Amino acid sequence: MSGAQKPTAAIRDQIMRNPSMILGDPEVMSALLAADGGGSGGRNIIDLRGKLVDRLEDRLEQLESTNRTVIAAAYENLAGTNQVHRAVLALIEPRDFRGFLQALGEDVASILSIDAIRLGLETTNAAPGSALGPEGPLATLVTALPPGGVGGYLGEGVDQPGRRVTLRKANGLADDLYGHGEAWIQSEAVLRLDLGPGKRPALLGMGSEDGARFSSDQGNDLLTFFTGALERLLRRWLA
Repeated sequence: MSGAQKPTAAIRDQIMRNPSMILGDPEVMSALLAADGGGSGGRNIIDLRGKLVDRLEDRLEQLESTNRTVIAAAYENLAGTNQVHRAVLALIEPRDFRGFLQALGEDVASILSIDAIRLGLETTNAAPGSALGPEGPLATLVTALPPGGVGGYLGEGVDQPGRRVTLRKANGLADDLYGHGEAWIQSEAVLRLDLGPGKRPALLGMGSEDGARFSSDQGNDLLTFFTGALERLLRRWLA
């Protein structure tokens, strides 16, 4: 370093061990780059510039990776929103209750990629587990639950407020709700339905053979919206 005092060995070793101490200080970097006058000093400054460029490239790669993740999440959320909107539109269109149930069991199941859908209604007029749907393939779509059966299926305690949407691994009770043999459904989304004043609560179970499809750590905003729309439609048909 012509005309300049060389750094002590201790300072030099500290910088070499932790170059980010220099690279992370804009004022120090500006002073070093401004001092590039050629010779051996110029070579050292070029080395620092290379480290700075490497550091900026790493940050750029991290930023691009973060952007890709955010964009992918945004597209996934948009796709989920479109699915739920299509499902609601499919339920609005039918002109009778049979058509509504058919849209629920076929269109909604297909749109949301669900393996099984069951509407559970609390009633004292039928044995628990009885099919309440219209004759034919829609019969088992609607299942009788005993009084308090919604809270029992969701595992709600006496003082535990009911959640609108429950996402979880399926338990033994799922076999009774969905049928088709033991452990067919591996995970489920259970929507707690308020059918209005004077009406017993109901539930909609949406089951999947994929154990990872629904879990408690997932967001449920879209399904909460779907629950509200479904409640209003059911109040009209079951009034």
